[in-house]
Amino acid sequence: MTCKLAAAIVASLGLSCAAAHAAEPPILPMSQTEQAHPPLPEVLTQRDRAKVVDAILADRLETVIPRLMREQGVDMWVLVAREYLEDPVVATMLDGESMRARRRTILVFHDPGAGKPVERLTVSRYGLGGLFRPVWNPDAQPDQWKALADVIAARDPKKIAVNTSSLSAFGDGITLSQHSEMVSALSPALRTRLVSGEGLSIGWLETRTPMEMQIYPGIVRLAHAVLAEGFSSKVIKPGVTTADDVVWWYRERLARLGVDTWFHPSVGITRQGEKGLLEGDAVIQKGDLLWCDFGITYLRLNTDTQHLAYVLKDGETQAPAGLRAGLAAANAVQDALTSSFKVGETGNVVLAAARAKAIAKGLRPSIYTHPLGYHGHAAGPAIGMWDDQDGVPHGEFKVHADTAWSIELSAFAPVPEWGGQEVQFRTEEDAFYDGTSVRYLDGRQTALTLIGAGR
Repeated sequence: MTCKLAAAIVASLGLSCAAAHAAEPPILPMSQTEQAHPPLPEVLTQRDRAKVVDAILADRLETVIPRLMREQGVDMWVLVAREYLEDPVVATMLDGESMRARRRTILVFHDPGAGKPVERLTVSRYGLGGLFRPVWNPDAQPDQWKALADVIAARDPKKIAVNTSSLSAFGDGITLSQHSEMVSALSPALRTRLVSGEGLSIGWLETRTPMEMQIYPGIVRLAHAVLAEGFSSKVIKPGVTTADDVVWWYRERLARLGVDTWFHPSVGITRQGEKGLLEGDAVIQKGDLLWCDFGITYLRLNTDTQHLAYVLKDGETQAPAGLRAGLAAANAVQDALTSSFKVGETGNVVLAAARAKAIAKGLRPSIYTHPLGYHGHAAGPAIGMWDDQDGVPHGEFKVHADTAWSIELSAFAPVPEWGGQEVQFRTEEDAFYDGTSVRYLDGRQTALTLIGAGR
């Protein structure tokens, strides 16, 4: 564990150094080079995970919230969630022991100005790990909405942000009924000060902090290690194993590790002479090109990775040159995209720039990259969709520094050894944009994984 993360855990949780040392998330430097078969990092106990989550959350609340509110000129942000109907932002603000919002959970951030700290308040029956100060006494004021209105009136904010958005689900967390009840409880003057919290919601969710970036490469390494296990002779027996067998092997492997997946994995087969992907009960054969889409959720952060593998034929020690060239083409599209990131540009502008670069190099790209973080398909600008390469409405959000990305795309290329058959080479790698350059969290695949001959 790095000194900064260990110190933060000690400070926020009152642990001894020895106790803090027991909670060690996988910490690795970012790398442009990916290991083919990396060893599996140690998976933390649930107790130790909660310590890491709480330390990171405390740091985020102290640093990200004040910056966002002051940048956007909002002096109060009110978030409302109900049990099993969490606002997506509220769900990321709960401590490691709070699995859900309880009854109705109301969080209030208030910036009093003059350089004073931002208040973190909760108008709720239950505390939240000491991260928010409770300000509701149900015995004195049974009406929770009236209690909230009193808190707001006492602080007299100029702008009251609530999470409503027609464009982003991440900024649209308050339900219609709760919005109506809140508005009804406010005075007519305060109602006129309500504004959308869309920008605050997206900014909170998309921003990756230094503490998070210490552990994110190790989380991706965990995903890469499990993915590599599945794409090996340990799991795949040509002529026997189906695509679905590998899919469910991944699900079972993660369950045994105690690690979640945020989507059901996909495994597909591209075969000489066959159109499109073969999936489900299709049996894997020698000479097949395999594709996997795989992601995990660990320490509240998500990964999203697509890798390619080749099943060696008897006597082969390498994949056909055409398949290797196809992956190289996909890598070149990655380069065109990552070199096009620019702070303040929209996702649609980045998409157009990247496509122009790739096409100028004779490539046939399809780009559908998305932000990554607390969600797999996370808050922030889309950079293309697989079925729309001309830009989409949520591609109008702007690119910011300190954001994580799933660099997801394809290159289409003919394979001479397969009679010129066109193949879609799908790739997806996780990366971080610091405002200057895009760096992969745990490298990227530049060589096909080989299955067979002892691999």
